[in-house]
Amino acid sequence: MAKSKAETLAWLRTISGELATATIKRLDATLPWYGDMPPGRRSAVGLVAQAGIKSFIQWYEDPSTTTWIASDVFGSAPRELLRSVTLQQTLQLIRVVVEVVEDRVKGADASLREAILLYSREIAFASADVYARAAEARGLWDARLEALVVDSILSGEYDDELPSRIAALGWHGHGEVSVLVGTTPRVLDVDQLRRTARHLQADVLIGVQGNRLVLVIGRSIPAPGSASPAAAAGTDERDGAEQATEPTLSFMDIARALEPGFGPGHLVLGHEVPSLVDASRSAKAALAGFAVARAWRNAPRPALADDLLPERALAGDPLARSTLVNRVYRPLQDQSPELMATLWCYLDNGRSLEATARELYVHPNTVRYRLKRVSQVIGWDATGAREALILQSALILGTMHDHDGAISRK
Repeated sequence: MAKSKAETLAWLRTISGELATATIKRLDATLPWYGDMPPGRRSAVGLVAQAGIKSFIQWYEDPSTTTWIASDVFGSAPRELLRSVTLQQTLQLIRVVVEVVEDRVKGADASLREAILLYSREIAFASADVYARAAEARGLWDARLEALVVDSILSGEYDDELPSRIAALGWHGHGEVSVLVGTTPRVLDVDQLRRTARHLQADVLIGVQGNRLVLVIGRSIPAPGSASPAAAAGTDERDGAEQATEPTLSFMDIARALEPGFGPGHLVLGHEVPSLVDASRSAKAALAGFAVARAWRNAPRPALADDLLPERALAGDPLARSTLVNRVYRPLQDQSPELMATLWCYLDNGRSLEATARELYVHPNTVRYRLKRVSQVIGWDATGAREALILQSALILGTMHDHDGAISRK
């Protein structure tokens, strides 16, 4: 004869301790990860299992308590348990508990077996909800922390906690860093930007400041002797070796690949700096270039901040002025008066080799040779229209900053 619900409840309460003991034994016998846990965490898992059995009995008595399942079962678990036990392991734990209870109630009426199936479904959904809420909270915290780190980089106001904040974000960049600034798209797909960066063996920190989207880019190249990202992802050693031999992409190549993730308008890449803690220098250059990029007609997308040095200098950027003087004017001044004079004359004569040669009383081939030497010394080619503007701006600023105010043009 089938038992009444009151009799079934009384019986379940009587065997609850037996069920908890049998569950712990089966966990130890069937789940390797449970046996590898420290004693404290094993005890916490046992408490969760016992709470699950107790919660089922309470729910069987009053199914309207379904919404409290998560708090009933996981309320006794310490916070560190939720961080150390994955959702998959939690579902394995639920499966073991349900199997133990099902084995013990074999032969009971169908309503009890149906209740066990329904409860196991509810507790599985409740477990997923607990982990989803934890992941959401972690994601919101990471987003706030990332915004704080990017703001610190843009302002250049660092403190002793910056390295630990960067580490907490899981930054995988190694070595050099560059900052990319553009407009924020109407719909920002942060995940797509990160996927693109990972595909290029790079890592990014993303910050949104109104209509500006800022990316701090670093190459995620492992240190010598450490596992490659491909190996960590489970690919074979041969694939990892092939990836390790791939040429390193320049920051401009990475910026071009990330360009579709930005909104319409100008896109400016700051110069390369040695490490993430030096990124504020690249950020300042990129921001200054972004502010004046409209003054360069037909500017490429992305454009280098250093290619916008004339516009930045005219806008009053002290970093651009010092860069032009120190990277163009001073090296030429220290190298050779002839090179300086030839460059001045060439630019003043509208980049005409023949006019320059006549004024200097030399052969045009001599002018070509000297211009080639200028390019070797400073890295810019005076025969290009854009680079000629950069060099002429540098000569003007250098002359203005020169103490004696005169430069020989002979």
